[in-house]
Amino acid sequence: MTDSSTLNEDLLRRFQARIDAEQRIEPKDWMPEAYRRTLVRQISQHAHSEVIGMQPEGNWILRAPTLRRKAVLLAKVQDEGGHGLYLYSAAETLGVSREEMIEALQEGKAKYASIFNYPTLTWADIGAIGWLVDGAAIVNQISLQRTSYGPYARGMVRICKEESFHQRQGYELILALAQGSAEQKAMAQDALNRWWWPSLMMFGPHDAESAHSAQSMTWKIKRQSNDELRQKFVDQTVPQAEFAGLAVPDPLLRWNEARGHYDFGPIDWDEFNRVVSGNGMCNRDRLTHHRRAHDEGEWVREALRVHEERKRSRAAQDAA
Repeated sequence: MTDSSTLNEDLLRRFQARIDAEQRIEPKDWMPEAYRRTLVRQISQHAHSEVIGMQPEGNWILRAPTLRRKAVLLAKVQDEGGHGLYLYSAAETLGVSREEMIEALQEGKAKYASIFNYPTLTWADIGAIGWLVDGAAIVNQISLQRTSYGPYARGMVRICKEESFHQRQGYELILALAQGSAEQKAMAQDALNRWWWPSLMMFGPHDAESAHSAQSMTWKIKRQSNDELRQKFVDQTVPQAEFAGLAVPDPLLRWNEARGHYDFGPIDWDEFNRVVSGNGMCNRDRLTHHRRAHDEGEWVREALRVHEERKRSRAAQDAA
């Protein structure tokens, strides 16, 4: 008779065989508990990042310099809210509720992208977020369209299309400033100086120091390593900075002909760890704002619950 350990080993082999054969895993399929937990952590962190990421840009909606810029920024912030919705919905297919995920975020148990704990000091920061932050995000998210979990992969298709627009919008804004007055160009350069290194940190620790990367690669949750994605971002972004007439704030940045890639200086991982652990410039403000907005929106959620209950009650009466 097959004991439980032998059965589990067989299930694991068959699961990995499906992964290796590039078959998508769907919500009702058998999966290892560790695979489910990894997805919940990654997808919920992604969702939290989209929602928290609305704050630094929302800070500038009322101060956008033109009606066109205001409309574009409003649309972008709305897109990010939608991305959070898609991702929370994808995570819910793994048996975790949205309430649990939000509670984990507000209690500091769940993380979001460290980049959103930096302040937006000038209008040029809105361009830098679109160009650099969304540029870094799209580099990572393109590969996630081929992630092994079906709902996550399908959600990323639309998200990638919209993030690509966000990146172009940000670069167009930075380019306009860089080609404007001396003061505007200086503003664009200052934004690049402040957002460059945090953008590189978005890809996470070096591969050898990443606690989850190896297993996520085996399960094809991730398709490329942190360092591969970071290098790809640097290679595509440096020429864009040069075209805009801006200088990347890295004295060690050099094109390496032998490697066919840019070499770049060391990242300040002490700063990264400090921000991730909750001690960045805006960590507390971001979560305080999220809690306040969540509490103020309780009446909307309650109204929706009552509406759904009435719909179910009417449907039951009609069926009877």
